[in-house]
Amino acid sequence: MRVTIAEVAQRAQVSKATVSRVLNGKPDVDASTAQRVRKVIDEIGYVPSARAVGLARGRTRTVGMLAPSLTWPWMGEVLQGIVDTLEADGYGLLLYTINRGPESLNQFANHVSANAFDGLLVIEPPDTLHYISTLYRAGLPVVMIDDRGSHPEFPSVTTTNRQGGADVARHLVAAGRRRFAVVTGPPHFGCTQARLDGFRLALAEAGLTLHPDLIVDGDFTTEGGEVAVDKLLASGIPFDAVFAHNDLSAVGVLRALREAGRSVPEDVAVVGFDDVPVAGHTEPRLTTIRQPLQEMGAAAARMLLSTLEGQPMPDHPLVLPTSLIVRESAP
Repeated sequence: MRVTIAEVAQRAQVSKATVSRVLNGKPDVDASTAQRVRKVIDEIGYVPSARAVGLARGRTRTVGMLAPSLTWPWMGEVLQGIVDTLEADGYGLLLYTINRGPESLNQFANHVSANAFDGLLVIEPPDTLHYISTLYRAGLPVVMIDDRGSHPEFPSVTTTNRQGGADVARHLVAAGRRRFAVVTGPPHFGCTQARLDGFRLALAEAGLTLHPDLIVDGDFTTEGGEVAVDKLLASGIPFDAVFAHNDLSAVGVLRALREAGRSVPEDVAVVGFDDVPVAGHTEPRLTTIRQPLQEMGAAAARMLLSTLEGQPMPDHPLVLPTSLIVRESAP
């Protein structure tokens, strides 16, 4: 059952009007009373719906966004798609990260309680899923971007990760490669398994297999790509192609292969995933799978705005197509 403002008022032993003034940050509430109301809100998980906020005081016409960090290489393009869409509809954006751990999350929670925004866009930070689920079940409109854990509870926008992995394999096979290595993303990410499954499936269609010792877990960082190549070379199993599950990992793969005296693409072809700006500036330039990053952000913002206007949330993910971008690292 959804918690109501009347329940908050009853437990805090104040009027509904006082609860509303606390939520709206009005200065005419005694400090101890405001503290008691906020404590009750935290204890029972009261979250006003966007519609209720609109009826009570007019919508904020602001959307919140929760992300792990702004340093991810594709974050800027996703944000640009979001901001362009929101601004065109007269909405602003409040951006929250979890860089400072629990302190950041507490600050975000305070803004939720204060109705600082009408709906929430999420690129899932670590250890926040339970809290986000609680907000969603309490009525806060939530849209997930790049649903890395494949959470069917949330409306989401994602891309064809499985198809992208398959496209990499088919391209490498067509180029004459036959001994494949993979540097994955974090194993608990849904996109990691989807990209690996697609890659394996396309190899199987060509009558080829992926040696299990040539699959190395990565972490989507340049350093992780370098470490992975060291492990691949130490295995002693020959390989003539590497599929890195993101472009940063691929940059590390290129660097480590160069230091090991392996020529790209003559000795080893390298393919990444994302097509972030650095992919066009490596040496050699990186063949990769392009994710439509700005389109992902724009689509997620449109989905959330539609819900705020009274349209029902979709019951299935919106999946945008990826595409193969061929450059010199794997012509």
